[in-house]
This record gives sequence, structure tokens and C-alpha cells, in this order.
Amino acid sequence: MRAPVLSRKGDQRLMTATYEILSCDVLIVGSGAAGLATAVTAAFHGLDVMVVEKAPVLGGTSAWSGGWLWVPRNHLAQRAGITEDRSGPRTYLRSELGNRANDPRLDVFLDNAPEMALFMEEHASMDWIDGNGIPDFHQTEGHLEGGRSLSVAPFDGRKLGDWINRLRPPLDVISIKGMGIAGGADMRHFLNATRKPRSALYAARRFLRHGFDMARYGRSMHLVNGNALVARLLSAALRLGVRIECDAPATRLLRDGPKVTGATVILNGAPTTIIARRGVVLAAGGFPHDKARIAQHFDHAPTGTEHHSAAPATNTGDGIRLGEGIGAATDFTLAQPGAWAPVSQVPDGKGGFTNFPHLVERAKPGFIALDSQGQRFVNEADSYHDFMAALFDRTPKGQTPQCWLICDHAAQRRFGLGWAKPFPLPLKPYLTNGYLKAGRTLRDLAAACNLPADTVEASVARFNRFAVDGQDPDFGRGVSRYNKVQGWSGLGKNPALGPLDSAPFYAVRIVPGSLGTFAGLQTDPQGRTIDADGQPIDGLFAVGNDAASIMGGNYPSGGITLGPGMTFGYIIGRTLAGLPITGFSLKEDA
Repeated sequence: MRAPVLSRKGDQRLMTATYEILSCDVLIVGSGAAGLATAVTAAFHGLDVMVVEKAPVLGGTSAWSGGWLWVPRNHLAQRAGITEDRSGPRTYLRSELGNRANDPRLDVFLDNAPEMALFMEEHASMDWIDGNGIPDFHQTEGHLEGGRSLSVAPFDGRKLGDWINRLRPPLDVISIKGMGIAGGADMRHFLNATRKPRSALYAARRFLRHGFDMARYGRSMHLVNGNALVARLLSAALRLGVRIECDAPATRLLRDGPKVTGATVILNGAPTTIIARRGVVLAAGGFPHDKARIAQHFDHAPTGTEHHSAAPATNTGDGIRLGEGIGAATDFTLAQPGAWAPVSQVPDGKGGFTNFPHLVERAKPGFIALDSQGQRFVNEADSYHDFMAALFDRTPKGQTPQCWLICDHAAQRRFGLGWAKPFPLPLKPYLTNGYLKAGRTLRDLAAACNLPADTVEASVARFNRFAVDGQDPDFGRGVSRYNKVQGWSGLGKNPALGPLDSAPFYAVRIVPGSLGTFAGLQTDPQGRTIDADGQPIDGLFAVGNDAASIMGGNYPSGGITLGPGMTFGYIIGRTLAGLPITGFSLKEDA
């Protein structure tokens, strides 16, 4: 059906164009894991669901992520004998979140996360991989050294048919010519490929498969990490009849009195009204590239340009602005507004840069991080968020945070350094384009990085003395279970420690970045947005990074974005279908 677009100028109504009117039960703005989890849940329960995505490809930040979810008390852990009641993770969250532990959404999350994981396994072909050996980030009260994490098994992209071409490819700078590498056993095989025949054979098979896929399909079909997670959700959504549109930005929300009834969306280049009978769900990925909002809320980025997020550039805060436009309240009072990550800037050959998130190598033997004065300032093996928080604390007010991640030749050849891949890939391209700094001695490297040579030599010498014995009295690197898991056993007394003693030496400049944002729209335990008076807005929901994090801007464990994101997608899907929510009483809504 087509209807006139009317504009008002004084008392005169003018027809300016025509547009199409579509309808559905549920309209979801954004196609990351949280949005697709909402779509799958709602569609499974019989609702007519439509997903609109601003970008030409699907998956948002989720498709570039490691694909891990924090899901305490999940069924894979229970099958392995790791059992705990809700008090375990609840105690840990109280230890980590301070007064944010009073958020009523937390208990609803803990009740429903295991349900979500089982539902997705049974109805969305989600082949989960357990994280039973992955500990929480911090050893505070209630922490667990494994059993609260999940990821997904690799997925054959050919099962998506032509839709594989609409799935966001892996982030190019962290893949090998478009071939994603999963954490755990997959990565260990690649890092051991020149040392163990079994690993060499494994890597050779992966490269052969990738070469075949690139020749025939133009992209990898062996999907891992967040790419596999999104692919499985997308496959389920399509099977359940979800309508999905790319290149379809939502421009405004529609209301009938107090109720949100749909949105105006650009479809095929034309404004289209989409009526959503049950509700609209904002899942557009937060604001990691909204320079104006970054300048307002990120202390280290006063102009909005000093922050370098590894999230897709299309994540510019559209969902949050849509909600604000009809009176939805926001929360920017969190402990931190973003999920910080150290990034390096990779020259793209066109005068610009791509941001590489340093999530893996920092904890490996042979690496050290030095600030602009040539001094250590952090436990390099701690989480990426903690690493950056330490750098912010170290940086004098008014100065731009930066540091240098440094390693020796043996460490670079074994583990790589950021975008500079390990042996057998050559080093020369990374040196030629200026990404890597190098020096035959530490003094040479210090000069290349414009660091005080005496301080650099003293910092590395002190680190080396202790590292040989597997000790770090300055920052405790390698003490926690998380540090040890992130390290590499068999190279010394401590898997997270090793001296830098193999010349030449290499360095890459680290600048402030993030994997996404934490601040966003305020929501209630059902995922509904709320207004300035604390009342739910009828028909409008927010999920994923469009909703203010239930962790209050804290980062207690890996997967605390995707786990709650998919769980509240599940909760919202059930809410829209009129189904009960575990741990939520309708009396609370009175």
C-alpha cells in the first residue's frame, strides 16, 4: 500500500512524495547477536518479525567479536559437573559492580541466561562450545575459574546460501587474508605450526580449505568466533521466516499517543513506514563512532577524534538517538562509558587507518608495555579493559593516552605483534609501512619510538630479572588464573612471563580504543525503555549496546556484552509474544 508523505508549513499541508506502508508484529533495528536473538525468539513463538540493518552487511560488532558469552550456570558446565546456584555469580557481581549490583535486571539476567542458551541450542542450531577452563577476570569474592562462558563451534557458511554474501566478513586485520582464527585449540595449532607436525598438518588443511573457498566463493566459508555466532542466528531467523533488509536505516520512530507503533525506514532509497503491532526493538550497536557523544562522555577524547573503536564504522548511535527522540531516558553515569581495548592503527594504504584490537599477545612471554616515559604501568596480562583503565590513570590530565607494546624477536616470530603476523609470514611489510618500529638494541628502539633510552633499558632490565624467575613483584603478572590462561606454558616458570633478550626488538604504538560502548538507553527487567520519570515506554525496547549495560560500566568477565545481549533478546522476544519471564512477576509491572 502506498500513502502520501505530508509536510506542514503553517496551516498548509503539502504532498511532497509517496511512500510504502509495511507492517509486522515486531520491528528490530540492527542485526547483531542481540537483535537476531530477539528476532529468533519472537519468530519461534509465532510473531511476524522484520529486521532492518543500516549497513550493507549483517552482524554488526558481533560478527567481528570473539563470540564468547558470559552465561553462568549454563547447561554445558552443569553436564561437566560445574554446579552452582545463582548466589555464586550474584556474589561475584556484588564484588565487582559496587552499588550497580542493585540493578534489578541482574537477577532476571541470571535466571534467564541458562534458559536462553538451552533455547538457542534446541531451536536455533546453536552448537555451543563450553568455556569450562576460562576464568572470570578478577579473583574477587564469588569468582569462578571456569564454567561461566560459552562460545560456538565453527559454522559452514555454505548453509546460508546467497545470504552468506550479506554476512559481515571477519575483521580483515585480525584474520589471515580473510580466514578467521578461533581462540583455544584453533589458535594453538597455528602458533605451533612450525614446531609440531600435527599442528602443521592442521594449519595446512585450514589454509587449503580457505584457498578453495576464496577461489570459489570469494570469502571464507569456515566461520568461527562471532562470525559463526551471527551466522547461526541468521540461519535460524531465515528458517523461521524473519524478514531481513540491509541498507535500511531507521530515521524516526512513530507513535500513536503514548505507544510506539513503528518507524520510518529507508528501503530501496525511499522512506517507508513500517507499522510494528507489538513493538520496536532498538539493537543498533551503541555509539562507538558517534564523535559528538564521544567528545561529551569520553574524558580522553575531548574532540571525539582521539578514540579509535574497533567496532564497525556504521555504529554511530542511531538507536540511542531514535529512543531519545521520543523521550527515552539514557544512562551515562556508568563507571566507564565504553568497553575499553588497546588498539594500534594499521595503515590502510589509502592515507587512513584500521584499528587492531590487542586482545591476545600482551600476556605472552617476551612482551612488555611502556608508557610515554618508558616505564611499566600495568599488568600486561590483565584484561583489555583493565589495561586501558590503567593507561588512562597513568596519563596526565590534558595529554593524549598512548603507550608502546614491545617484544623481542623470538616473541614476535612466535606470537606476532598486533597486525604483524608471526613466522612464517614476513616482517618486512610491517616495517616498511611504519606499523612496526624496530631496533637492533633497546636504545635503538627507544629512539625510533621517541622514548628516553636510559629509562627503557632500565625498565626492561628490571622486568627481565624477575621474569627469568617467573615473578613480577611490581604488578603481579602471572599470579591470577586468568593471567595464566592468557599466557603460554612451556617457555618458562610462569606462562605469562618471559624476558626480552632476543634482538632485534619491535614495538607498536597503542592508542585508546574500544570494542563497543556501555552507556545507553535505560531499560527495565523486560528490556523496555523507560522515560525520564522511570515509566516504561509502551512498545519500545532496547537491547545489546543500545541499552545501558547491566554491568554498570564494569567489566568483570569476558562475554559480558554478548551474554546479557542475547539473554535480553530472548527475554524481549518472550515479552512481545506475551509469555512469562522467569524471575519476573507481572505484579512488579503494576
